[in-house]
Amino acid sequence: MKRDMKAIIHEAFQDSIQLRQQCLDVLDKDLLKAADLIVGCLQDGGKVLACGNGGSASDAQHFVAELVNRFEIDRPALAAIAMVNDASVITSISNDFAFDAIYARQVEALGKKGDVLLAISTSGDSTNVIRAVDQAEKVGVQVIALTGRDGGSLATHSGTTVNIHINHPSTARIQEMHITCLHILCSIVDNMMFGPYAQKT
Repeated sequence: MKRDMKAIIHEAFQDSIQLRQQCLDVLDKDLLKAADLIVGCLQDGGKVLACGNGGSASDAQHFVAELVNRFEIDRPALAAIAMVNDASVITSISNDFAFDAIYARQVEALGKKGDVLLAISTSGDSTNVIRAVDQAEKVGVQVIALTGRDGGSLATHSGTTVNIHINHPSTARIQEMHITCLHILCSIVDNMMFGPYAQKT
């Protein structure tokens, strides 16, 4: 029995290692483009909005916490809002309109031209996330999509500015890579805004 469980452990590690190796060769360009969008937005006085469902909602919260508080260096707080947190807002929108509208309605209220929306969906087909991107496109909010599997509708959405795509069938492995990508973005943002690569004025 223990031998069988060890096989599960080893398989999970091996799958994760293989996926990370695969991503190492393909994500540089999209991660750098996403970081440029975030840095440009924040330097111009904008903010980052983030959304997702389930584990992706937790990733949205995690990323926002790293921006608002700190990642690995002490620096000023950065403007970011996780639209997954307010139960009263989410339940009122769900009750009066539809669950599919919970993020689009918040983008309508909070999003301004020049802001960035981080839209996370492991399938790429979460309807409430796609509707948030619809609304972002209307108001001039640029979109960073984090997707998995075949990328779904988010990957090809006209409102998606950059798509960080994890091409893997397992939701667990996709989410592991999503949080790695978000940590990488935090590190690049810190370095570009406050570290050795910051523009001196």
